[in-house]
Parts: sequence; structure tokens; C-alpha cells
Amino acid sequence: MRVIYLVSFIAMLIMILLILIQTRGATLGAGLGSSGEINTVRRGSDRTIFWLTIVMALIFVGCLIAGVLVR
Repeated sequence: MRVIYLVSFIAMLIMILLILIQTRGATLGAGLGSSGEINTVRRGSDRTIFWLTIVMALIFVGCLIAGVLVR
């Protein structure tokens, strides 16, 4: 039971960090001070961060559901 809570807490922290790294409607370079280009397709590190955020969200939700079912 404690393992589920620990995994959900770690997933939550990583997910928050990944969400803060993302910039809405701009590339990663625009968020870090470069000129802002608006791309409709995620490329490179933006795409990786996007997919990692989704994976962390699924792990977080899965741990919460498992925690409820184990009780």
C-alpha cells in the first residue's frame, strides 16, 4: 500500500515538473528565451516532454485507482 502512495507521489511531482516545462502554443526554445515560432506539430524534445507527461498522468491515475481498490 505504501508503495502505491510513493509511486503516485513521485509521478505527481514529475508530472508537475513536465507541465511547467511545457509552453502553450510555442516551442521549447521560445519558453527559454529564443524567438517564438508557433508550430502546430510537436517536434524533438517538445514531443518527448508531451508524451512523458501523458505517461506520468496515466501512472498517477492508475496508482490512485489501485489505492482505492486495495482498501
